[in-house]
Amino acid sequence: MNEEFRKQLGIEESSRVTGGCIHECYRVLIEKKPFFLKCNTASFENAFAAEADGLAGLRRAGYRAPEPRSVDVAANRAYLLMEFLDLKGRVDFPALGRMLAQTHRKSGPRYGWSRDNYIGTTPQANAWSDNWAEFWRERRMKPQLELARKKGFALPDVSSDLLENHQPQPSLLHGDLWSGNVSFMPAGPVVFDPAVYYGDREADLAMTELFGGFPREFYDAYNEAFPLPAGYEQRKNLYNLYHLLNHLNLFGRSYLGQVEETLGLLLRL
Repeated sequence: MNEEFRKQLGIEESSRVTGGCIHECYRVLIEKKPFFLKCNTASFENAFAAEADGLAGLRRAGYRAPEPRSVDVAANRAYLLMEFLDLKGRVDFPALGRMLAQTHRKSGPRYGWSRDNYIGTTPQANAWSDNWAEFWRERRMKPQLELARKKGFALPDVSSDLLENHQPQPSLLHGDLWSGNVSFMPAGPVVFDPAVYYGDREADLAMTELFGGFPREFYDAYNEAFPLPAGYEQRKNLYNLYHLLNHLNLFGRSYLGQVEETLGLLLRL
């Protein structure tokens, strides 16, 4: 962190903290108050603005999430300044399941979001749609498959037939809900690093089963509060294929096996 950047933000003290593999993250003091700061090159300004917008949307819907304070560019560095949270609470996955169920019950206007955002560093299109199968096909699967093919991966088209008669309520989704984007405060569970949009709540639940999954008590608490409908066990593979394709596009061939395995499951349905 260079001195001009510190000066423009009024940073009195700073220390590096963990916060993902993309950005530099710090605990900073400004006017003697602690904040969480993400920064990167100026090209990330739009990504930080999308993240701040998503956090604000989550908070309005009833999720516990850090409050964004400011997004800007200083000394040729883009940054997102947000509330600093005490992540030393008791691990309580049932409470997380109940929080997610409560917020998923609130219905939005249509499928999509008021702006495009990012899933990792990949652009994510969120133009509004009244048809869920169309939204998933055009805004989610098609861009990821096209990007994978440009990168040299020969992958078949994926049918959205599983969704043709599935018109769920548009719930506000976190959009990137895996264990790395969840923690616990003394006040309860908290989520961060969202990729929000209104969509099928099953897409959030499906992603929690990837990359190690959540404990059984999370799913028990969620289903007690807001039971999942029949067909989830089939649809979750289609929803998780989106994230596996994104990891293939971001991180390369090491994810190809999981992509091909999930494609195989879908093609056999």
